[in-house]
Amino acid sequence: MTAFFSAAPSYCSRFGVAVLLVVLADFLFYGQPAGITAFLFAILIAAAVVAVHPTAFSDIRVWLKPAALLVALLPLAENVSPLSVSMALAALVVFALSLSGRLRHGMARIVGQIALFGLAAPFRFVRDFIRWRKTARRLGGRRVRLAAVAVWVMPLTLGAVFLALFGAANPVIDYWLSLIDLMKLLDLIQLARIAFWLFVLAGVWAFLRPRLPRFSRRISRPPLAVAQPATNPQRHVIEETVFGKPAILRALIVFNALFALQTGLDATYLWGGVALPDGLSYAAYAHRGAYPLIVTALLAAGFVLAALRPGSETSGDPVIRRLVYAWVAQNIMLVISSILRLDLYVGIYALTYWRIAAFVWMGLVAAGLALIIARIALGKSNEWLSSANLLTLSLTLYACCFINFAATIANYNVDHSLEMTGQGIPLDAWYLRSLGPGAFPALDRFFDHQGKTPDAGATRELARLRGIDEGWYRTVQENWRAWSFRDWRLLAYLDSKGSLVLPQPSQPSLPGR
Repeated sequence: MTAFFSAAPSYCSRFGVAVLLVVLADFLFYGQPAGITAFLFAILIAAAVVAVHPTAFSDIRVWLKPAALLVALLPLAENVSPLSVSMALAALVVFALSLSGRLRHGMARIVGQIALFGLAAPFRFVRDFIRWRKTARRLGGRRVRLAAVAVWVMPLTLGAVFLALFGAANPVIDYWLSLIDLMKLLDLIQLARIAFWLFVLAGVWAFLRPRLPRFSRRISRPPLAVAQPATNPQRHVIEETVFGKPAILRALIVFNALFALQTGLDATYLWGGVALPDGLSYAAYAHRGAYPLIVTALLAAGFVLAALRPGSETSGDPVIRRLVYAWVAQNIMLVISSILRLDLYVGIYALTYWRIAAFVWMGLVAAGLALIIARIALGKSNEWLSSANLLTLSLTLYACCFINFAATIANYNVDHSLEMTGQGIPLDAWYLRSLGPGAFPALDRFFDHQGKTPDAGATRELARLRGIDEGWYRTVQENWRAWSFRDWRLLAYLDSKGSLVLPQPSQPSLPGR
């Protein structure tokens, strides 16, 4: 019984903190736009984690963990997006596990812990609640439950009496009490709202009690008296013949020759400016080759990792190592060629979200190939390679959180459109409008340029919708919860520009202004 009561305050205090966070989440998010509130709520979760782990701050370097967490949460203050939210959640998981002393060392292991935490988080509260009920039933049963309820009888009863007396003595409190409408409070209880509360409760509880699932592995061991089956010599010969040192050496020679042929063709047509065969355009050549070449580079990377396993016979052969260096270098050139292909295609058919993602992905593949060379040259393990790649990916995604891709796409497409440069393809202004408020400055430059041309009347409807969109955007930004640094900068631009001037003077004033 004593053990239970000594552990019960930990559960009760955590539950109280979790309920408080649910109330704050309801105030900040339910039915409200997402903005700076996401950053504030992440800070509140971090503070709650600190509150339930006070002994974790005995280290003199304690400020490093909150400082690192704050840096990881900055993308939320810049802009709320799926990427920034994912970065913040991963940082909070690492922060909670580090304070609880469960964080393992190594980037690959940390990523594995984050994945396990995400899988177990939705069920953590239910599992802890069932365990608490079993513990209470085993250590005291009804007496424990009655004691837990009875301890609140006196405070709540006297509190209600005091509140009634204060209401009779203070007209302000009496006015506040008169505003309480029990029927209206019942109307606020909605299934969607209850589901939101439960979702937030399950989420914050996982941070307040950071635990990872434990998987028990059962290894069946044969009896000592039974002899182990002998290895098949024929199978060993086949493996040595197909995947042995001679086979890998010949494979690398063939692969280097094929990749040299591909690199030579790219140097001839893409960089040398040689005319393509009849019926084939540069755009088709660029588009058809960009993505398959990346798949080729990934397969090559897998082959290198399998062929040069640490400690294997092939990893120590100097000829094979040189061939691997040459092949990986050609793969890097292949990725650079893919980037140039995609750049040619974008130059003709404009920029989109998927094409930006392809640029980022190709850069990551090139970095991964360079890290493979570093792993072989430095004699590192595959775990080191995985950690280095995950660190590169994390830093890249973190940097992407601060890039306004909608504005980047809109500016590029406007600056390279037929209307602005006299060459290329016409601007898909309706696609720019679908990018959201981030495209406002680019659209304004397009409208200003169109206002000086004879075809300005063709943009009147789009300009009218642009004005409606701005009115809606300003209405949303009147709610402080929607604030972010990116929106603050955009509002400053809109205020400095003033009202949108339509191409024709006779155009009536825009709605939503």
